[in-house]
Amino acid sequence: MISRPLYKLGMKSVYKPLLIFMAVFLLYISTIVTMFDPDLGQALDEFSQTMPELMAMFGMTASGATLISFLSTYLYGFIMLVFPFVFTIIVANSLVVRHVDRGSMAYLLAASQTRVKVILTQMVVYITAVFALILFGTVLGIAMSEWMFPGELDIKSFIMLNVGVLSLHFAIGGFCFLASCITNEMRSSLFIGAGFIVLSYLLQMLANVGDKLENLKYMTFFTLFDAEGIIAGDSNAYIMMAILVLAGILLYTLALYAFNKRDLPI
Repeated sequence: MISRPLYKLGMKSVYKPLLIFMAVFLLYISTIVTMFDPDLGQALDEFSQTMPELMAMFGMTASGATLISFLSTYLYGFIMLVFPFVFTIIVANSLVVRHVDRGSMAYLLAASQTRVKVILTQMVVYITAVFALILFGTVLGIAMSEWMFPGELDIKSFIMLNVGVLSLHFAIGGFCFLASCITNEMRSSLFIGAGFIVLSYLLQMLANVGDKLENLKYMTFFTLFDAEGIIAGDSNAYIMMAILVLAGILLYTLALYAFNKRDLPI
C-alpha cells in the first residue's frame, strides 16, 4: 500500500528535525527529572499560589510529592504538548504541501503511480517520526528517573502518559495533513493547520484559568488529554485517548480523500 522508495525519501527529509527535537527533549526531560525533590515541589507549589492564573494557564498546578505527579505537571502540562506539535507542523507540511508548492509533486506521483499511495506513504512517514520522538522521550524519562531516583517512578503510568500524548499528536497530525492536502501553498496550509492548533492551545490555556473561561475547554481537543486521569487510572481518560485516535483516523481519511479528488496545479 505504500511506496518504499518514497518512504525512505520521506524519512531522509524528516530525520534532521527529528534529531533536533530529540536533542530538545534530552535537554528538557533530563533537567526536569533532576529537579525532582519533594521539598522543591512544595516550594514550587507555594510559588504557583502567588501566581495561580499564570501557572494554571501552562498546566502547572500543584506538583505533588511523587515523581510521576511532578513529571506530569512540569513535562506534560507544557513541554510534551508544545514541542511535538511544533514538530508536527513542520513535518506534516514538508511532506505534502511543500511538494505541491514547489512543483515537485508531479515527480512523486509519476514515481509512485497513484495519489493514494503517495499520501498514504507520507502519512506513514509522519506517524513513524512522531512515534520515534515520543518513544525517545519515554525511554529517556524512564532511564533518567531510574538513574537519579531508582524505584521512584511509576513506570506503567509514565508509559500510559506517553501513549496519551502520542494519541493527541496523532490527531493533531491528522488535522495538519488535512490542511496540507487541501491547499496549494505552504503559507495557506500553515495558516489553517498551525493557526488552528495554536488557537486550540490558547483556548486550553484560558480554560485552565477556570471561572467564566472554563467552558472554552470544550472547544479544543487538548482537553481530551487528561494527564491526572491517566495517572489515576480513570476510565474516562482512556476513553478520551480512544476518541483522539478515532479523530485522527477520520482526519487522515478525509485528507486522503480530499487529496485524491482535488485538482492539482501540476
